[in-house]
Amino acid sequence: MGRVGYVYILASKKGGTLYTGVTSDLARRIYEHEIGYGSKFTARYGVKRLVWFQEYGDITEAIRREKTIKKWPRQWRVNLIEENNPDWNDLRRLLW
Repeated sequence: MGRVGYVYILASKKGGTLYTGVTSDLARRIYEHEIGYGSKFTARYGVKRLVWFQEYGDITEAIRREKTIKKWPRQWRVNLIEENNPDWNDLRRLLW
């Protein structure tokens, strides 16, 4: 087995702009989004609220899942978020 991987979804606000990403270090990557590093899209649209994430035992599984989620219609992603986070609370506090 390789490195652990995470798929995550950020939002600008409830019902706002969404961004789906993958990383092997979720806390670091969320911090990078917060300071505007690494993604021009999230910096431009203020997409910083972590609203959903899932851990995978292997980064290759996470990459596959991210690619699948990115192909989904927006409403499917909204449904995924709202299954466990109906208020779109920022989940960053769960990382530290």
